Amino acid sequence: MSIFIIFTMITFVFFLVSFKHSKPYPRLPPGPKPLPYIGSIITMLRNKPTFRWIHRLMDEMNTKIMCMRLGNVHVVVVTDPKIACTVLKEKDEIFASRPDCMSGYLASIGYLNTALAPMSDHWKKMRKILATEILSVARHKWLQNKRDEEADNLLRYIYNQCETNVAATKGVVNIRIIAQQYTSNIIRKIVFGCRYFGKGRVDGGYGDEELEHADSLLTINENLFAFCLTDYFPWLRWITDFDGQEKIIRKAICNATKYQDPLIDERIQQWKDRVRTEKNDLLDVFINLEDPGLDAQEIKAQILDLMLASLDNASNNVEWVLAEMINDPMIFDKVIQELDSVVGKDRLVQESDLVHLNYLKACVRESFRLHPIAAFNIPHVPSRDTTVGGYFIPKGSHVLLSRLGLGRNPDVWIDPLTFNPERHLNNGDNKVVLTDHNLELLSFSTGRRACAGVLLGSTMTVMLLARLIQGFTWELPHNEPHVDLNESLQKLSKAKSLLAVAKPRLPHHLYPKVE
Repeated sequence: MSIFIIFTMITFVFFLVSFKHSKPYPRLPPGPKPLPYIGSIITMLRNKPTFRWIHRLMDEMNTKIMCMRLGNVHVVVVTDPKIACTVLKEKDEIFASRPDCMSGYLASIGYLNTALAPMSDHWKKMRKILATEILSVARHKWLQNKRDEEADNLLRYIYNQCETNVAATKGVVNIRIIAQQYTSNIIRKIVFGCRYFGKGRVDGGYGDEELEHADSLLTINENLFAFCLTDYFPWLRWITDFDGQEKIIRKAICNATKYQDPLIDERIQQWKDRVRTEKNDLLDVFINLEDPGLDAQEIKAQILDLMLASLDNASNNVEWVLAEMINDPMIFDKVIQELDSVVGKDRLVQESDLVHLNYLKACVRESFRLHPIAAFNIPHVPSRDTTVGGYFIPKGSHVLLSRLGLGRNPDVWIDPLTFNPERHLNNGDNKVVLTDHNLELLSFSTGRRACAGVLLGSTMTVMLLARLIQGFTWELPHNEPHVDLNESLQKLSKAKSLLAVAKPRLPHHLYPKVE
C-alpha cells in the first residue's frame, strides 16, 4: 500500500507538469476515459488479468478497435480482420517496429534478437539471416533427421507409459507434458544436437534439467509484454519493481540461459581450436556465418529467441485439439480414417505425409482459431502518426492485434465458440494451411514481422498430432465422462492439464524401443 501511495504522489506531480503542456489529439479510437497523465492505469491494476478486462471493455463498447491510454502510451487493440490487414499489410512498413519495454529488453539481451528488436539495421540483418540460413526450406530439409528422431522418441516414451510401465501409470498420460517435451526436445536437437542438457531418462522423458529449462521458457513467454507498470512509466524501474514482473522474468532468463550459454561458449571455442570442423546443427551454422557474422551475445540472444518461439504454441494447440476431439468422437473418427487411408497401419506417419492430411490440419487450424496460446500478438509500434479504420493512431502507440478477438469474431465465424474443423474445408481449396493472410485468425501473423519459423512451427504441430493419433487410442480415465474445456483465468491454456489413457493401435514392432 505504501508503494501505491508513493506512486500516486509522484504521478500527481507529473500530472501538473504534463497537463500544462498537453495537446489534444485528433479523433482516437473509442476507449475508456483516461485520467490525466496516468490514463487508465489504476483501472487496469484493479482488473486482472488485463487481457480479459480489455476484451470485456470492447464487448461493452461494441467496438472492434479500442484505444486506452496507459501513462503516456496509447495502447490500441484490434479485433477486426479488415483493420488488422490495414496494420500488417497496407501500412506494414509504418507498423513494423516494436516497443521499448522491460520484458522485451531483458528477453532479447538488449534487443539483440529478431522477434523483439525494434526496427533497425540490426533487425534487418537478423531477419535476413533467419530467412536465408536458419529457417529456410533447404535448412529445414537438412535438419529432418533430427526431427524424425524426436518423433520416434515421442512414441517410445508414450509406449513405455502404457505398456512397459503400465502398472505405475495405468496408461494415463499427461498430454501437456508430453507435448511440451516433444517441442522442446526438437528445438534442443536442431540447435544443440542433443536431446538433453543433463543425463535425461532412459524411457525418453524429461530430466530435471530439461524440466527447469522448459518451465523457465514458459515463464518468460507468460511475462512478455504483460502490461507491466514500468513499461508505461519507465522511470519507476529506478525506484521499485512495482508488480514483481522484472524479478520473475530475470530469474526465468537466468534459469534458461544457464543451460544454453555454456554450450554456446564451449562450441565457439571448439571451432576456434579447430576441434570441431563439420556443421551438424544450427549452433554450428550460427557460429560460422560470414558477411555478416554474429558475435557470441548475438548468437545467445537469437538462440533464446528460437527457444521461446518453439515451445508453447504447438504444445498448447495439440492439447486443445485432443481435448476437443475426445469430447466429439465423430471428429476423432474422421481424423483416424484419414490417417488410415493416407498412411495405413503398417508404417509410421512421416513428414512427407503431412501435405495429404487436410482434415487433421483443419483440426490444428481450428485450434489456432479458437484456442490461441496468447490473447495478443507481440505489439507493433508505428514509426509516425497515421490513421487506421478512420481513427488517428499516434506515433509510438502499442498496437495489439487480438488473437482471441479475431479468431472468435462473430461477424466472421459462424458459431465461433464451437470447435468445427469443417469450416476450414469449405473454401474450395484442397490444401489446408495453418497461416491466414486475411487475418481472420492469427496463427503465424503476416507482413514484415510475421513469424520466420512458419514451416518449422507448422511441421512440429501437425507431426505431433499425427503421431499421437496414429500411434494410440485416447480415452478418458475411469469415471470421467468428458473433458473439462474451461480456460485458465490468467491465460488461455486449459485450466487443467489433459490426462488421457493411451493404448497402442499399431503393430507392436512399429514402436521404437527403449535403447
